Amino acid sequence: MMKLPDYLPEYKIEATDAPVFPVVFEELPNWFIVPRVGASINWASYDMPERRVTERVQSKVTGEIEIHGVEGVEITTKFENICNDWADDTPEHIYYAQLTETHCRWLGEYYVGKDGKKHLLTFLDGDDFTAEWGYGENNCGRETHLIPRGNIRRDGDNIVLTSAEHVIDVVGRYTVRIGGNSYDTLCVMEYFENEVFSEAYIDPNGRTVLWRRFNKNDWAFSRYGKLWTELLPDNERLTVNGETYVHWYDCVTDYIF
Repeated sequence: MMKLPDYLPEYKIEATDAPVFPVVFEELPNWFIVPRVGASINWASYDMPERRVTERVQSKVTGEIEIHGVEGVEITTKFENICNDWADDTPEHIYYAQLTETHCRWLGEYYVGKDGKKHLLTFLDGDDFTAEWGYGENNCGRETHLIPRGNIRRDGDNIVLTSAEHVIDVVGRYTVRIGGNSYDTLCVMEYFENEVFSEAYIDPNGRTVLWRRFNKNDWAFSRYGKLWTELLPDNERLTVNGETYVHWYDCVTDYIF
């Protein structure tokens, strides 16, 4: 595994007035790998504001598969949990995914649990699968050809959603400067029904330069016992339909290093 840095380099994000460019975004949703034979990626997560690494992940396409008559690929993923209390204790998972000319989607997950049992979850397992991995109607997947649809509107740190359901949209063009390099990107924002918001900065090659997560202020309150404005008082905030969301952590991949 390529060792991504222990600390996330400082970065700067600047909105531009330039029009959005066409891009084909074939990465598996929020997993950074293109599900195509021969593909691999390493990525790491960094808690803010310390910027210290909490988890490193190695993901590689290891073969072709067919599940319930649907063709796809097998993705073997290994996790190195450094100090992430939300990380999975199982160090290796196998995922199944499919890439077509128009969509990218999850097909299933396999792992051996701490109980020694083999666990398999597929797209035919209904709500158990959909809640964790489902994208689009009947798990059709995420569209790979990105265009602004007006479902998410952004004005600085103020976000307006047109739907309370899971939604993803292009909100503008941005320059991201990180690690001594400058990237021309689209900002793709995604709202999850569990009240999590993300923003991904995608370059013209359809690759993620920077991924950032925001939690609604009372997200997982029963676990933490505090609002996120109390837990991370100095972190960046977004206002989403009048509600406060707080920046929690970032992810970067070896694509930019």
